[in-house]
Amino acid sequence: MVVVGADVHKRTHTFVAIDQAGRELGHKRFDADTAGHRKAIAWARERFGTELVWAIEDCRHLSARLERDLLTAGQSVVRVPPKMMAEQRRIARTRGKSDPIDAAAVARAALREPDLPVACHDETSRTLKLLVDRRDDLVQHRTATINRLLWRVHELDPAWAPKPRSLDLAKHQQILAGRLAAADGVVAELARDELADVVELTGRINQLERRIAVLVEQAAPTLLAMPGVGVLTAAKLVGEAAGITRFKSEAAFARHAGIAPIPVWSGNTRGRVRLTRSGNRQLNAAIHRIAVTQIRLDGLGKTYYEKKKSEGMSTPEALRCLKRRLARIVFNHLTTDHAAARTVLAQAA
Repeated sequence: MVVVGADVHKRTHTFVAIDQAGRELGHKRFDADTAGHRKAIAWARERFGTELVWAIEDCRHLSARLERDLLTAGQSVVRVPPKMMAEQRRIARTRGKSDPIDAAAVARAALREPDLPVACHDETSRTLKLLVDRRDDLVQHRTATINRLLWRVHELDPAWAPKPRSLDLAKHQQILAGRLAAADGVVAELARDELADVVELTGRINQLERRIAVLVEQAAPTLLAMPGVGVLTAAKLVGEAAGITRFKSEAAFARHAGIAPIPVWSGNTRGRVRLTRSGNRQLNAAIHRIAVTQIRLDGLGKTYYEKKKSEGMSTPEALRCLKRRLARIVFNHLTTDHAAARTVLAQAA
């Protein structure tokens, strides 16, 4: 087996092939477009055979097109976190920094860590991720606009200030619009303009939410039925998981989400663990929201949390244990939904 590491940039990608002993077999640079990716595949097959594994530094937007082209061509692809590549480059005997050095570090990191998640072609998860990310951007833009609007309203008349976190509702938007319509001056003019932006952004956000809800109900009905999981949380989990089949076990999924505990014991502190700040923080945040919600509700999650606290664990430790348990449940639900979707497609075919 030959591992081909990729150092990705906007205009070019550099590829370095290494054998199972970590020795460099060759390197070459190609354009960062579909034609260049096809040339890279042809080069690797001609020089190193067909038993290839492509290791790509997980740079999201920079590596997404390369990953899709490789998967479309039937290649095996693994994603290497940038932090892991940087550590491999730090401990390597080769000094300095260049595209071939970085690509070789990516390949050697993948060779050293055989349990890295394997990329897969999952259009549903990718679509949900793009839609959820777009909604998050619009919500952030709306929040900034509302903050500016509230200061203008305060300058005009503090008594006009709407209730906290209410300007995403049509009722309060209309009330404030009526008050601003009777005001004169540049401040009132700017406030009316910003309120119009808030109304427009709210409509686009709501439209995206409805579209996301339809997709989630089709793609993850079992996950959506889980206590504490709403439409947006389910969409975030499906989108960030990027294909649940790329994880060999629920433990690998928990580690990818940054929920698997890290051992920090020595001598008399045997068995002590702590949380990790690595992993996919979006997945971690989604599972954290589920855990916090379940603690507030009567159910198995709250029972498990209270049991851990009764055993002498602190609040953060009990929450960590609950999140680890929820990671297992989320993994099982995503696996079930994926299998059901495949069955439906097979029957339709």
